[in-house]
Amino acid sequence: MSNRTLLKVDRLEVRYGAIDAIKGISLHVDQGEIVTIIGGNGAGKSTLMKTISGLEPAAAGHVMFDERDITSMPGHLRLPLGIAQSPEGRQVFPDQSVLDNLLLGAYHRKDTQTDIDSDIEEQFTIFPRLRERQNQMAGTMSGGEQQMLAIARALMSRPRLLLLDEPSLGLAPLIVKEIFSVIRMLKERGVTILLVEQMANQALAVSDRAYVLETGRITLEGKGSELRRNPKVRAAYLGDHG
Repeated sequence: MSNRTLLKVDRLEVRYGAIDAIKGISLHVDQGEIVTIIGGNGAGKSTLMKTISGLEPAAAGHVMFDERDITSMPGHLRLPLGIAQSPEGRQVFPDQSVLDNLLLGAYHRKDTQTDIDSDIEEQFTIFPRLRERQNQMAGTMSGGEQQMLAIARALMSRPRLLLLDEPSLGLAPLIVKEIFSVIRMLKERGVTILLVEQMANQALAVSDRAYVLETGRITLEGKGSELRRNPKVRAAYLGDHG
């Protein structure tokens, strides 16, 4: 695995009016890694993801992608660089078919239709249920199917960095298991992933490294396996109060 740093967040601050949502945090994601950010509600996890993808402006600090400063770059220009987000709450296009949602994921690409068709076929291999549902309106599918579609749509942009924001939120345990096995498979294929996830145990199990975010600050960082064993993390996020 290459140790080349793909994403570097340096002393980042994000504010909503007078509220400091992100308070000077620094982190990095190396190529080929899965890095997880865990933290409670209101910790600033989704704000961080939105700032990396360009949906939320930074008040101070820097976001670097592949050694390029993208702090002030609009979100729609970050996608062609290789940053794709599967957002919290899925946000598929409900009145479009599954197939149209996938095609929208590739809208900025200048490849041939053959290449795009080949990538659609690849998504159907990763998510067989989407093949069965390809002509169905996305809004009529189950939450789990919509989550699979949101990830597949992000993958259609051929991302160099995939941002997964709460992929297990509101899903049945069986579907959560399926989503995490897909995340493992993507890692094996060399996809670099920054994952924000409430299911801390599963997330740390698939992660190379992780950061704990509390009220806008990073309070702990380390290997996923180390944080899984950390008593503070176990008590706060893994339901271990013994």
